[in-house]
Amino acid sequence: MLGRADIRIDGGRPWDMRLHDPGALERALAEGNLGLGEAYMAGAWDCERLDAFFDHLLRAHIDREVQPARLAWHALQVRLFNRQNRTRAWQVGRAHYDLGNDFYEAMLDPLMAYSCGYWRDVDTLAAAQEAKLELICRKLRLQSGMRLLDIGCGWGSFMGYAARHHGVEGVGVTVSREQAEWARERYAGLPLTFRLQDYRELDDRFDAIVSVGMFEHVGRKNHRQYMEVAARCLADDGLFLLHTIGKNRRDAVPDRWIDKHIFPNGETPSIGQIGDAIDGVFVCEDLHNFGADYDRTLMAWHDNFEAAWPRFAERLGETFRRKWRYYLLSCAGAFRARELQLWQWVLSKDGVRGGYRRPQ
Repeated sequence: MLGRADIRIDGGRPWDMRLHDPGALERALAEGNLGLGEAYMAGAWDCERLDAFFDHLLRAHIDREVQPARLAWHALQVRLFNRQNRTRAWQVGRAHYDLGNDFYEAMLDPLMAYSCGYWRDVDTLAAAQEAKLELICRKLRLQSGMRLLDIGCGWGSFMGYAARHHGVEGVGVTVSREQAEWARERYAGLPLTFRLQDYRELDDRFDAIVSVGMFEHVGRKNHRQYMEVAARCLADDGLFLLHTIGKNRRDAVPDRWIDKHIFPNGETPSIGQIGDAIDGVFVCEDLHNFGADYDRTLMAWHDNFEAAWPRFAERLGETFRRKWRYYLLSCAGAFRARELQLWQWVLSKDGVRGGYRRPQ
């Protein structure tokens, strides 16, 4: 199977697998990426370029051939249970986003944007993130004095940018205490409010709504309710921009390694699932895919992470380092292989009169 992906065991190329414990292959066959990833975390195998390893593996669709029986229960849970209910929705904040603001400051750009940058005509992470924020502002047609809602505001990068450059005021909601406290301090002088709040509790009215990199935490059983909340909060003539990672197949099950070690209860939507969720609620004005840009974004985060690691080595430990490296580089490989996408949807409640034109 690895041979069909042009991956050799103990080969000399950067994407080849260096095997230290043959049990790593058994775990991969028995548990899929959960076994492969945990074996890497334990030091059972290495690879000079994990991003290239996963690009080769996923381009050859080897992951689809490994369907361990142990995945059946995970798949059943996803289909039967609401893994992103009001109680469980807070788990990802504590497990992932509350790792420490100093850690994310070291990995991300100066604005702390933890989502895909827009790399058109730019060559630095900071420039790519500012280009992404400006693109969203233009797509939403933001004007001074407008009231904006950011669902899943993170550390407030978009809210702060939109307030400073386009004169908006607004509300951002997050399930991370660390993010909310950091954003309140960083943007204290701007007309912005940051709430520690589940999106389902929202009932305010806004001229525009944005959600960047949060829909992946909503889950298929809540997609429709999420859209109904957004419609409830959006002015009749307003625009809603949804920025989300997407998967190619509706029936794909959330990755168990990512679910266990990185984003508890996460689930990337398919284009069809989003279409089902907006049916009769929103009109899709524009759909923009720049998923290949996430590869470059993740590689930039990885470079920052490795450069900063000596500051965090004692606090977090070598197993965490291998876990985080596996997370960033396996995801970069998945976007490079086009197994994952990045979509920006522009939605309106009743259709923009005369039609919507995407800004350059």
